[in-house]
Amino acid sequence: MMEGAGSWDALEWTKIEPVTGSVSQLNLDCLLEAERVIVEGYGVVLVNIDEAGTLFVTNFRLLFLSEGTRNIVPLGTIPLATIEKFNKMVVKIQSTPRNTDKASSRRLLQVTGKDMRIIVFGFRPRTKQRHAIFDALVRCTKPERIWDLYAFTCGPSKFSNTNPKMRLLNEYFRLLGRGFHHASTSMIEDKSFTFSNDLWRITDINSNYTMCQTYPFALVIPKSISDEEVFQASTFRARCRIPVVSWCHPETGAVLARSSQPLVGIMMNMRSNADEKLVAALCTQLVGGRQSKRKLYIADARPRKNALANGAMGGGSESSSNYFQSEIVFFGIDNIHAMRESLTRLRDYLDTHGAASSDGMSSFLRHGGWTWGRGNLSSMSASVSTLGDSGWLIHVQSVLAASAWIAARIDIESASVLVHCSDGWDRTTQLVSLANLLLDPYYRTFAGFQALVEKDWLAFGHPFSDRVGMPTVSGGTGNMPFELTRQASTGSLSSSPVRQTPGSSQTPSSSHAQNNYSPIFLQWVDCVSQILRMYPFAFEFSVDFLVDFLDCVLSCRFGNFLCNSEKERELCGVSEASGCLWMYLADMRSSQGRSHAHYNLFYDPSKHNGPLKPPAAALAPTLWPQFHLRWACPSESQAGELEVQCRNMALKFSELQKAKEVAEKKVKEISVALDSVTAELRNEKQASRLAMNLAKRAGKENAAIKRAIQSLGCKVHFASSGDCTVNVESNPTDTSQKFMQPPSRRESDGAVEGDEKSDLSVSITFVEDDGASNSSLGRVCETLCPLQTRDGGCRWPDGGCAQLGSQFVGLKANFDAFDQLSIYDSYFRSD
Repeated sequence: MMEGAGSWDALEWTKIEPVTGSVSQLNLDCLLEAERVIVEGYGVVLVNIDEAGTLFVTNFRLLFLSEGTRNIVPLGTIPLATIEKFNKMVVKIQSTPRNTDKASSRRLLQVTGKDMRIIVFGFRPRTKQRHAIFDALVRCTKPERIWDLYAFTCGPSKFSNTNPKMRLLNEYFRLLGRGFHHASTSMIEDKSFTFSNDLWRITDINSNYTMCQTYPFALVIPKSISDEEVFQASTFRARCRIPVVSWCHPETGAVLARSSQPLVGIMMNMRSNADEKLVAALCTQLVGGRQSKRKLYIADARPRKNALANGAMGGGSESSSNYFQSEIVFFGIDNIHAMRESLTRLRDYLDTHGAASSDGMSSFLRHGGWTWGRGNLSSMSASVSTLGDSGWLIHVQSVLAASAWIAARIDIESASVLVHCSDGWDRTTQLVSLANLLLDPYYRTFAGFQALVEKDWLAFGHPFSDRVGMPTVSGGTGNMPFELTRQASTGSLSSSPVRQTPGSSQTPSSSHAQNNYSPIFLQWVDCVSQILRMYPFAFEFSVDFLVDFLDCVLSCRFGNFLCNSEKERELCGVSEASGCLWMYLADMRSSQGRSHAHYNLFYDPSKHNGPLKPPAAALAPTLWPQFHLRWACPSESQAGELEVQCRNMALKFSELQKAKEVAEKKVKEISVALDSVTAELRNEKQASRLAMNLAKRAGKENAAIKRAIQSLGCKVHFASSGDCTVNVESNPTDTSQKFMQPPSRRESDGAVEGDEKSDLSVSITFVEDDGASNSSLGRVCETLCPLQTRDGGCRWPDGGCAQLGSQFVGLKANFDAFDQLSIYDSYFRSD
């Protein structure tokens, strides 16, 4: 129960009107595929921002819709898997002067998220809505079977997953310089993936997970070590997690390896020849075609005292005297419990001093005064030091510094480094994967980041279900259903190492299964964001991508990060029965291309095409504003305001670029059309010029013919009637003879005499002598024909006039009147 001040009166509870309706009548377009409403509460108030609305519990999330707009309120909407804890609260309101006898109380529901938010919902009095919501959360956040999780209810949908084993093999091939090989299902089934190079090889000794249940099916080990020796060495490492290669330098051959702690015992005197030979093989290098040894660093992520304490329980750390050319270093990184408590303190600090606190008050006006101590210097210092007391930034700095040290040893000294902690799946995974990110530019791309997470986090058995606080596989084989247990919020974890015989199976005990939640992966992503802040040109992805990626992991909407190992995910058929997170994020990016918020605008691979070696002075972390401050200080969480402006400018530039391309395309089309019109105009101009030349020539020929006919004493008349008529007068008075178109020509043309019109008619009239009337036509022909013989005879149709055509008429149709001369139709045939 919590005592409250009168500030809660601002919520105006009694003014909230109940909303009628039922789940079946609601039209919720905001629901995801296969998402269904289980229970709802009306007239609920989100205390953090004093907003009323409707609260739904679905099989995937807690959904809060605004009362007025019916839009989703992001602060009040949280996936069920992201909820760390929830509890009921009763707030007593101080009595007013008018009502001193009765003290009113308000019923609240507080929800604490793993994503740094604490939200509080207020319910109307004298209703059972809070009870219904609370019971639904109890049922839905603690499913009894793995198949009740939303990831399996939804199924793969359009974000289907490919075989993660194939992707792991492809990454191994790349590391060994065998990138031209491509993994396939048949390759996995017949175990034909055991490729090698001069120093390292891929082994299938764990293909059935008989040697180590938390290691992947394929491992990269020294080529000089046999599978039998590997099997013997596994008995000397906790949980049989032997030293294996995680990354190898493409030029020097130096490797980054990982394992669990050695089982040296309380006296620190236990040894294993097979383990020492395996570790010594990690130092192998080729010099002039001959093998030699390089320096080896064995990096223990734990504090030295913790490593010694583990010796009392059978674990411990190596001795440099037992491992050739080795040096042991301790990084002093705290365990999972310290990280969990640190994040809790940081979350409480942000909620207390944030702008949208869970008690509905601004941090500047808490309890009627300033949280900064009313200007008192000591109180202000105490408030500010709370952030440092959380210890979160110190832990982040420790992980960053250790990873940078490892990367520097491999890149600068060409030394090999073996990293381990206790079990080799928490701090070891953080350091190895972060060092990989610093060493290899490929891991700073979208595809490389996926390969890195799937290799060092998923394949090598980071217990995601335990650390994220999700149900885990606790038993059952064959056709037996996998029952799930939920991690308790209290209890202690036994950190004693486990000596297992290879091939044996172990079910975590109740003490071991308790209190395993810890933000190990969240802390690693925080470290990645710190490096991205230091080297903004080195990463293809942006901080926004990291936020969305981490939200997807915490929500358990997809199956990639369910269960605790590759073996468990294979037994549950996760990749076939659920969607793929990577496909979902890729689909988001494809909607907008390079302008999407997941792309880093400043990415320039040419600036950092090699390892990143941050100096110690640069490893000073700050709060990750886009993640840590987005709920408590939403305005200040957009710390990258310059990046936002640049992104907007890039978006506008992209739009202008597209508009330019469209305009250029139209210009090209218009240019082509213009060229076509120009060509047509040129042809028309040429045809017009030709027609004009022909018309001039025809005019000249027409004039010549006219003069020739007039020289015979004939009268020449040009008319527009369309008929060509030659009038020959036998006497000066009324004798006239018309030479019309021959009947054969008229019939073939289908025209009646005088009906067909041509472009030009010629009327020729001449006066005959009395004695020459019968030869008038011959005289006309002889006078007009320039090709007549010397004796005056006509050689038609063998004469030159028949072959050459008209010497006088150059037009094709304009002088058809000449065809009506009785010589032959083709005499004046046009060309």
